[in-house]
Amino acid sequence: MQQSSTLLSAPMKTASLLCLAALAAASTSEAATQQYDIKNRRIEPRQTLAGALHDAQLPDAQVEAVIAALEGVFDFRKSRVGDQFRLVMRNGELDFFDYRQSTVDEWQVRRDGEKYVGSKRSIEVEKQVSVVSLEINTSLYEATLAAGEDPSIGLVLSDVFAWDIDFYRDVRKGDRAKALVEKFVSKGRVLRYGEVLAATYEGGLVGNKRVFRYLLPNGEANFFQEDGASAKKTFLKSPLKYAHVTSSFGSRFHPVLQYVKNHNGVDYGTPIGTPVWAVADGTVVSAGNAGAAGNMVVLRHSNGMETQYMHLSRFGDGVRSGTRVRQKQVIAYSGNTGRSTGPHLHFGLKRNGTYANPLTQKFPRADPLPKELTGDFLAKAHDMAQQLDAVSVAAVAGQAAPPPPAVK
Repeated sequence: MQQSSTLLSAPMKTASLLCLAALAAASTSEAATQQYDIKNRRIEPRQTLAGALHDAQLPDAQVEAVIAALEGVFDFRKSRVGDQFRLVMRNGELDFFDYRQSTVDEWQVRRDGEKYVGSKRSIEVEKQVSVVSLEINTSLYEATLAAGEDPSIGLVLSDVFAWDIDFYRDVRKGDRAKALVEKFVSKGRVLRYGEVLAATYEGGLVGNKRVFRYLLPNGEANFFQEDGASAKKTFLKSPLKYAHVTSSFGSRFHPVLQYVKNHNGVDYGTPIGTPVWAVADGTVVSAGNAGAAGNMVVLRHSNGMETQYMHLSRFGDGVRSGTRVRQKQVIAYSGNTGRSTGPHLHFGLKRNGTYANPLTQKFPRADPLPKELTGDFLAKAHDMAQQLDAVSVAAVAGQAAPPPPAVK
């Protein structure tokens, strides 16, 4: 019986092996017949997502299926020029679709049997606090690149020091800047910068500046100096984050009229469409076309002050006569309208009805920190100062600075 059993098992094993071989062959044959086609595309000007899918030669029924799968998941109104998408086709039918706007904004549509399912891709992002150190040899922009940082940190710093430093006129070779700043990181890559918590600037012209961010009880965050004095002033040094002076205040030879006349303001050379700040809180006196001045905004401020912004390409949202605006609010965008020889912003300032040179004015600081908050502020500023200075101390000791703790 034992021998018979052994004799019977051999053909069974052979049959099983033959079945497995047949299944493998069938699977290989099926895989060989699968044809994949991958299409990478971008959203073009005046093109909707549906239109882009049609232009990529996706069948009408599958275009409708993709759009239906993304309903309630993706806001089609936010589709913009340059957005990237990919189509993975299998045997002529859509197998997978993904749509990307940034490193953290990505949507997908996957085939699930006979239907398509849309979702927003989940990307893990960690918030860290880091020290960014810059040494300026040519410009703040070049300094950020030399430090291996994204140039956008330069814009953040120019915003923090906007009351004290004009980053085109005041910067000198050898100046140093340092910031304790939030970084949003995914898989070791910095996606963007968050709030600047503290910053220092050591300048050959402007001297040493040191400011700390503090959250007030009303939820508003402001910057203060080490002693609790406000880092803010009633007026900014410039109506632009970045711009260079092309024509100063005073008598000059007019490039269009071809004679010498007073230039009652300062011209900043800047590309068309550059955001223009209100240099102080105020009320819009007028916003419209003013002939030779082109599109112009006039603001009235406290203490008999008035500012003028000329040759604009367009106005900011809601900016019209009678509306209130806040300091640093974008009230317009630079342009080349009116009597202008090139893209620039003309910025004028009046004191009690008389034009004054904006570049030589001294403005008071805003109100200091309330006394009842001083103790809490000083304690928090001390902690932030220690983190800022830790890198310098470690460098002097010839050691690597300990990384600041991540913020949960």
